[in-house]
Amino acid sequence: MSINGMTTLLAFAPATQPGTQADPKAQMLQMVGTFVFMGLVMYFLIFRPQQKKSKEQAALMKNLRAGDRVLTSSGIVGTVLTVKEKTVSIRSLETKLEILKSSVVEITKDASLSAES
Repeated sequence: MSINGMTTLLAFAPATQPGTQADPKAQMLQMVGTFVFMGLVMYFLIFRPQQKKSKEQAALMKNLRAGDRVLTSSGIVGTVLTVKEKTVSIRSLETKLEILKSSVVEITKDASLSAES
């Protein structure tokens, strides 16, 4: 159900008797309930997926080792040579590059799994 649908449902709430005004406390409670509902929707649609993605990226950077094949955010595929605090040195064909750890998007081939096989 969309937000417009919720607004329409709230607009067709039971009307009060003609000649009387709606209870201000009930109106306030309805408004607060709407804001709480919208806050929960925002949390589950925006904030929670972003937190999950952030945790996955932190775990990826933590597990980065020399010998891993990686893909960067700019599309460069290379093999990790050294890992420093904030940067990673990779070799892509004949080129050695030093990039930020945050630009590593994916580990395509894990060095520890290759050694075991």
